Amino acid sequence: MGHNRKVAVLVGSLRKASLTRKVANAVIAMAASPFTFEIVEIGDLPPYNEDWESEPPAAVRAFRQHIAACDAVLFCTPEYNRSVPGLLKNAIDVGSRPYGKSVWSRKPGAVISVSPGAIGGFGANHHLRQSMVFLDVPMLQQPEAYVGGAAKLFDESGKLINDSTRELLQKFLGAFTHWIERTAMAEASAPRA
Repeated sequence: MGHNRKVAVLVGSLRKASLTRKVANAVIAMAASPFTFEIVEIGDLPPYNEDWESEPPAAVRAFRQHIAACDAVLFCTPEYNRSVPGLLKNAIDVGSRPYGKSVWSRKPGAVISVSPGAIGGFGANHHLRQSMVFLDVPMLQQPEAYVGGAAKLFDESGKLINDSTRELLQKFLGAFTHWIERTAMAEASAPRA
């Protein structure tokens, strides 16, 4: 291990009391060296517009530089209409363009979907995975992380109080950090064209 690994965390909800952000913060609090997890805010990104590809707005440049400097990416998403929120899809699009200059390519990724309902954001989780296949992001496949009933998992201060969810997130985090290292080793030993 040894190398410090920076992981960008993208939260697909802007609401202050967002359950998705609470789950993201719980994962960040569990992370240990050499992994640093940091939320990269996406709420200020303008809607993707091909017209500004040659001279992108400052918020777009800053976002792309931030993601490019990270070793991996964790998506934490609620589910809107059986898919990811437009906010998160926009961030994915902004990072993927111009064509051939995607900041996502070959970065190991993972997704946690969060829902107050029982299904745990299954539709959002799988739609996001579909985009990541196209963007050449090797995604952690197991364990899957669907956090349902999320409104009951935290106390008033936003602290995770549910033991089975804590265990799920710890197992997920262990698998994801192992996946990041495995992917980095595979990249390092891959022959270059």
